[in-house]
Amino acid sequence: MQPRNMSMSGVVDLAAVKAAGEAKSKAEQARAEAARQGGVPAVAPSALVIDVDEASFERDVLTRSSEVPVVIDFWAEWCEPCKQLGPLLERLAVEYNGRFLLAKIDVDANQMLMQQFGIQGIPAVFAVVAGQALPLFQGAAPEAQIRETLDQLVQVAEERFGLTGIEVDPNAAAAPSAAAAAPAGPYDALLEAAVRALDSGDLAGAVQAYRNVLSDDPGNPEAKLGLAQAELLRRVQSLDPQQVRKDAAEKPADVAAQIAAADLDLVGGHVEDAFGRLVETVRRTFGDDRDAARVRLLELFEVIGGDDPRVSAARTALARVLF
Repeated sequence: MQPRNMSMSGVVDLAAVKAAGEAKSKAEQARAEAARQGGVPAVAPSALVIDVDEASFERDVLTRSSEVPVVIDFWAEWCEPCKQLGPLLERLAVEYNGRFLLAKIDVDANQMLMQQFGIQGIPAVFAVVAGQALPLFQGAAPEAQIRETLDQLVQVAEERFGLTGIEVDPNAAAAPSAAAAAPAGPYDALLEAAVRALDSGDLAGAVQAYRNVLSDDPGNPEAKLGLAQAELLRRVQSLDPQQVRKDAAEKPADVAAQIAAADLDLVGGHVEDAFGRLVETVRRTFGDDRDAARVRLLELFEVIGGDDPRVSAARTALARVLF
């Protein structure tokens, strides 16, 4: 794969007055809260490179991006250019001494994140600054080009968002992970089994593991979310996207075609399109067809989470067409 530069114009767009002001304000609030609680402790150099998955993305990327720019390396074991780029980024993360944090995401085990970022090929490198995402570059780019891009990133992060990075203590030991520090819960083994199944591509095994948790604890939020995501990925893995899109466009009255297209919409990150497609399908159908579209819409709500404003808006739209 030849390197394809992703223009840093994304940073400029990101720093538009309103967006930058809001993001900077949030970052300042987060730093003030950390200071109130005693400040952010210095980290070991080894803690500057972390493995991230869908479950830890919000905590380790979105939340951390309020204190330090987070560079995301999307990679896979089979990707030869990734094997060149990954070690280089890890070395630069240590060399930049806390000016950015490197988060490594295995796309095979985290397909939903790959879809949400619109990844077309790997390696692909993004950054998240104060909760705002931007593309950096794609492919195994030369080190000089990568350094130039990182220099621009840390400059923008500091000037536009006030992010000066995190303190690094070369003598500090890496902090224990939250999973290691926390006491094991009653369903941790089953949830871990589900994660291992997802990592190995065993979607059916992941679905069963999450169902095992929910059979005893129907309200378990982690299992509910994991099950919804695993079932969605299992449904779309055998679909032909081109054929599904063609069928949905040519057969607007075909409920199965609209449901399949909505699944693809959601996996591709087009949340509002997925919800809108199914609300419209509910509106113009009756009986079993209407119920099938409604049930799938409720399942997709579980994938996104009830607190998301897009879910709230879609629930309101669904109520209007049902009643």
